[in-house]
Amino acid sequence: MSEAFIPYARQSLDEDDIAAVMEVLRGDWLTQGPYIAEFEAAIAARVGARHGVAVATGTAALHCACYAAGVGPGDEVITAPITFAASGNCALFLGADVKFADIRADTYCLDPAKLEAAITPRTKVIIPIDYTGQPADMDEINEIALRHGITVIEDSAHALGATYKNRPVGSLAAMSIFSFHPVKHVAMGEGGLITTDDDGLAAALRLFRTHGITNNDSAMRLADQAADRDPGGAAEANVADRAPWYYEMQELGFNYRITDVQCALGLSQLSKLDSFLDRRREIASRYGAAFSQSELVVLPHQEADRDSAWHLYMLRLRLDKMHKSRRQIFEELRARKIGVHVHYIPLHLQPYYRDKFGYKRGYFPESESYYDAALTIPLFPGMTDADCERVIDAVLFCVS
Repeated sequence: MSEAFIPYARQSLDEDDIAAVMEVLRGDWLTQGPYIAEFEAAIAARVGARHGVAVATGTAALHCACYAAGVGPGDEVITAPITFAASGNCALFLGADVKFADIRADTYCLDPAKLEAAITPRTKVIIPIDYTGQPADMDEINEIALRHGITVIEDSAHALGATYKNRPVGSLAAMSIFSFHPVKHVAMGEGGLITTDDDGLAAALRLFRTHGITNNDSAMRLADQAADRDPGGAAEANVADRAPWYYEMQELGFNYRITDVQCALGLSQLSKLDSFLDRRREIASRYGAAFSQSELVVLPHQEADRDSAWHLYMLRLRLDKMHKSRRQIFEELRARKIGVHVHYIPLHLQPYYRDKFGYKRGYFPESESYYDAALTIPLFPGMTDADCERVIDAVLFCVS
């Protein structure tokens, strides 16, 4: 029997997950039911934040966070070029401009020294990326932001369960966002969540995810209820007098709501997060021991004061020592059914960003150098030891 294809990532679901979803399907609520608040509270408690606001996707989480931070036309948002498109697009959705600051050559995360130079009077938000699951330099980034009066939104889509100086990711910035795409640490099909300690930001996030509509008494403006007041009632509108069906659209929001089905699956997955993290770290350790013997690849650098969630395992190929191109190695590994990938094409080099902002090669040399030699190899909790050995043997053979 031929060997199975090993993807770069895959969800790990079991019968408990299926049972959790089936319980919702047999119940009264498919969406906007009790599992949403329970999931929000569970994630917030896990990361040490006061609020968790669950939304439809990680991209929606970024959009909501930028809205809550007040991003709009004329503003600038700074992020790193090595990221998925959503980290920049979230600013464009609100009419702002996107600027980039280059990455550190070792961690591939936003370089605080480059960040400082990119700030202008128009800078409203900084979005550092916890790339591959390793937290960015959050103390330095927060200090820079505080000095300039800028909001930090930590893009932690890769980093649920990671820690920075013994503090959990999700509690390190004004807002942090998570993703629950199938390849992430908690798989919900799609889904996202924003954590924050700020009551005002949490209220803005909840309003924006639901069309800008509220029926919360404490938020009511009671703009026009005259036709619905009881005869002989108070002359002025008040909350106690509002009609039972009355609600208000106060902002132009989006339908970014998540469902009970997703959140029930998320709660079940969250109960296994520690075991998922342990396995990811075991695999990363196994890879590190094997690839450290080769002069043809550069291992991921890990800072001693932080603990990565190991969403991705990235090798940098020493192409200067090889007689092959990255594409040749990629295709040879795929032919051996090893699902290698490349994360990410620098965002400033995408056609839309080139056309809109005039970016081109040479603007962010560390990001471009990283991209030119990067190769993602499989890493997910369901991998067996035999799978890991297949990956190791295939990589060492193909790069040699």
